[in-house]
Amino acid sequence: MNEKKIYPWYFMTGAVLLFLMLFLIPSMMGIFYSFTDWNRYDDNVNFVGLKNFQKVFSGNSNYLLFIKNTLAFTVISTFVKTVLALALAILFTEKIKLANLHRAIAFAPQVMSMLVVGLVFKAMLHPSTGFLNIFLRAIGLEALTRDWLGSIDTAFGTIICVDVWKGVGYGMVIFIAGLQAIPKEYYEAAEIDGAGFWAKVGNVMIPFLLPTITVNIVLSISYGLRVFDIVYVLTNGGPGYATDVMNTVVFSEFSSGNYAMGSTVASLLALLTLAVSIAITRTANRKEVY
Repeated sequence: MNEKKIYPWYFMTGAVLLFLMLFLIPSMMGIFYSFTDWNRYDDNVNFVGLKNFQKVFSGNSNYLLFIKNTLAFTVISTFVKTVLALALAILFTEKIKLANLHRAIAFAPQVMSMLVVGLVFKAMLHPSTGFLNIFLRAIGLEALTRDWLGSIDTAFGTIICVDVWKGVGYGMVIFIAGLQAIPKEYYEAAEIDGAGFWAKVGNVMIPFLLPTITVNIVLSISYGLRVFDIVYVLTNGGPGYATDVMNTVVFSEFSSGNYAMGSTVASLLALLTLAVSIAITRTANRKEVY
């Protein structure tokens, strides 16, 4: 009996230790340092209470803009990716030719490194030598050419488009798995009742896909709130602060030696991600079909 009780913990010990050393302890230390004035230029670390948090939420700083950019990126990219992923999943589960090939093509960007994707699109979107503007000029649409990543009007939307292009395939695969798990009897019953395509989508697919939709939304929101690499590679937060998000600010603060403010923004980001994920999961669980 004793061996049976110890046996599961024997295999969990390594994972628990790694979790403590690489995640929990650093997270707790980060929260602690967010209440201090820790920086590169002073060896003394002094407790300052909520001063750093007051600075973040004061109207005299740009931190509220960074939070707004992060939330806007998260909401827009999550909505677009979820809708497109669901549409592609429904399309590719219908009886169409070469469905597996279409799925592979849609999923292919997901396996590419974000750094590679960012560098490729940065070259393609260059205002003078980029493929997109050259193509627009070639077909007589020069009026539509833009400095896609250098203009305040287009930079933020362009980053979202690139992120959607790369990430929609992942959500599509999750939705395809959810669609294939729906019993065929429900489709047959709907057809007997005279339901058309859209009626089956609304009355059969969507109700059964609520757990899958929840998973996709939570994953997309979690990624959106933590987005860094695509913004850093494409614009590095520019022009000005137009595309700066919370993680680029954390990177900037730590790079400049302002460790306390970096820890403060990172702690707020972690709490925001946790709160939003719990709220969405609880809301969706009340509406799931069992």
